[in-house]
Amino acid sequence: MKYILIISFLTVFHLYNAQIYPLNTFPDDVPVESYMKDLDNELTPFVGIWKTNYNGNTIILTIKKEEHKAFKIPQSSYFYYQDALVINYTIQNSNGIMLQNNNNVQHEYDKNAIVSMYVNNSIVNLYYIGTNCGVGWGTINLKKMNNTQISWSYYPNDTVLTTKNCPGNQDTTIYLPETKDLIFTKQ
Repeated sequence: MKYILIISFLTVFHLYNAQIYPLNTFPDDVPVESYMKDLDNELTPFVGIWKTNYNGNTIILTIKKEEHKAFKIPQSSYFYYQDALVINYTIQNSNGIMLQNNNNVQHEYDKNAIVSMYVNNSIVNLYYIGTNCGVGWGTINLKKMNNTQISWSYYPNDTVLTTKNCPGNQDTTIYLPETKDLIFTKQ
């Protein structure tokens, strides 16, 4: 009898945690531990390596789709799960000197992290955490133009820097292209 109760409890617990919702479901509208899945493959067309030149710099985006990525619910100890795009990037000047890259980013709250939040009318909305001291945090919109091109629009927010929230002499340059409708080509 005890064995049957344990199996029943585990089955109910698994079913509760395994609730799947469409990708654009708002996390506040679903139970904790829910999974927002890319059921319509809206993220897949953006996956790949993309390249552009902007103001003399070469920018390369490596876009990956992470399935069942855990996101912490703010001001709680709970999580929800979502299929998401994660962008790693490199920015080099015309002399080939690396200005910035985020290849060591591990989590969506790490400096220079770029992670998708939702898709709306074939436009992926991503959140950029910012560089040192959070400078440049904001949103990035990617729109698929065709099979070989995407459009990039970056909307940085303002940050007030003080010696308390940004100690030392940190590089607070925003190297990402601050522009609308910049075309990246698939490599």
